[in-house]
Amino acid sequence: MPKAVVITEQPDSASVPAGYSLTLRCRAAACTTPRYQWFYQHQAACCPIAGATEPDLLITARETRLYICRINDLHKNVAFSNWVRVEVHQHVGKGLLPVPWQGEPVIVLNPTAPEVKVGKPLLLQCAALGVPAPHYQWYHNGIPMKHQKKKLLISSAKLGDAGTYLCCAANGHGEHWTDALEIHVGLGLADPFVATDKVALLVGNNHYWNHPHLMAPVTDVFELRLLLKRLGFRVVSLLDLNKAEMLSAVSRFLQLLGKGVYAVFYYAGHGYEHSGRNYMVPIDAPQPYAPENCISVQRILQKMQQRQTALNLILLDTCRKWYNPQCALSQVQPLEPWGNTVYGYATSEDAEAYEVQDGELSSGIFMKYLKRHILQEKKVTHMLEDVLEDIGRDPLVTGKQVMEIKHTLKEARALTDPVCTAGPAVELWGHSHELLKETLTFPCGVQVELRCQEVFSNVMHVSAKLRAPPPHVTDVRLLLCRPTVSSQPPARAPAASFSRVGKAPVPGQEGGTPSAEGGWEWGVSRRR
Repeated sequence: MPKAVVITEQPDSASVPAGYSLTLRCRAAACTTPRYQWFYQHQAACCPIAGATEPDLLITARETRLYICRINDLHKNVAFSNWVRVEVHQHVGKGLLPVPWQGEPVIVLNPTAPEVKVGKPLLLQCAALGVPAPHYQWYHNGIPMKHQKKKLLISSAKLGDAGTYLCCAANGHGEHWTDALEIHVGLGLADPFVATDKVALLVGNNHYWNHPHLMAPVTDVFELRLLLKRLGFRVVSLLDLNKAEMLSAVSRFLQLLGKGVYAVFYYAGHGYEHSGRNYMVPIDAPQPYAPENCISVQRILQKMQQRQTALNLILLDTCRKWYNPQCALSQVQPLEPWGNTVYGYATSEDAEAYEVQDGELSSGIFMKYLKRHILQEKKVTHMLEDVLEDIGRDPLVTGKQVMEIKHTLKEARALTDPVCTAGPAVELWGHSHELLKETLTFPCGVQVELRCQEVFSNVMHVSAKLRAPPPHVTDVRLLLCRPTVSSQPPARAPAASFSRVGKAPVPGQEGGTPSAEGGWEWGVSRRR
């Protein structure tokens, strides 16, 4: 027998609607029969509850209170339980609870936020019912935060605080997620430049039918997509497009442009230059390149400018070697003097662009440094100048690759400028497909959880998880197969549809990766 009172079961806090009845439980062991007395806190005083002398305390929740239980034995040994909080939500009816309710979390307050400015506080709140009271975990852009309370306070908001927020409430009975909240952080009323919308089209071509494959565009497009989303852009990212698909994607992109819009077009893949004309090479282009098989960058930019956008940013992460001088030039009219256009070339005229190959992950030299500076709160041309200087100091490409910037930007517009929309966006450009989760049951009783999630706008990541098999099944093997790859060029799907199954690259990693011998592998290859 214990020589003193030992608490063997502590009471649990709870979060319930007004009028809900629940039981607080406390158990203790002592050398004599333990005696119980429950108290509640009122105006900093501890008040005994009349008749509450049993291990279980049945209460009907009327207002939020703190409770504690005292246990003693006949030898004057005394112990106190933990304080527990019964939080009562006055404006939440019991009809919100599922029937039957086992105490699992039920969200009753989703986070909302007014317009957020740089340097101002950002306060987000959520609340959930639950017995025991749920604990909370906040997420920013899918990454867990240190904040694990109902209230999330950022005392001084930064541009990097923009993005998607949600919170998970969980207890021993399950978990429940709040609605996702998209936060945009503006620069303040003193800043004269705003965008009516921000849209971006990112294209990365890796696997060519008639030319050498590349490795870095898949990673570069993935990482740039995340960064532009943090800046408030609606982004469509596409991989491995043929000519028809590239033209279709550009056509839809151009339809979204108009006065006040900030537009970003990024291309990573094979390319070339001919007498000042730049061409992007689709994956189905024959060998050798010819303008009629490729996409003219200048023609795209001309159409972008015709929409009278506030900012056009073209980022070409491709080689600019002079090529096939016998071919006729594409017919392109000169640009109008709107003063709204910026070119960011990964390399200079008649030079090649390089990608760093570090094991399974690769990154273009241009993207390696662009992602370091793209969130800067400065004129977009000044931001690109910082990228140029960093590339110039990289010993891997000294004398081989130097960035080039051309622009007619007459105003100090930045990618960080806030968005002030005239109305809701009617196009689902950049709409992210949420995780699809489904459980498949096979005739033998085995269940498999299947998950599908968008990685790029035309690439889906598929995973499968085997649940515990029924007792009569002794040998279960789960095999998730890729689609059969034909030796012939594959039939193409529309540019904005799910047309591939693959594994998402891992963003944000730099440096080498371990080799089989335990060392590090580095390499630099050209984009031709």
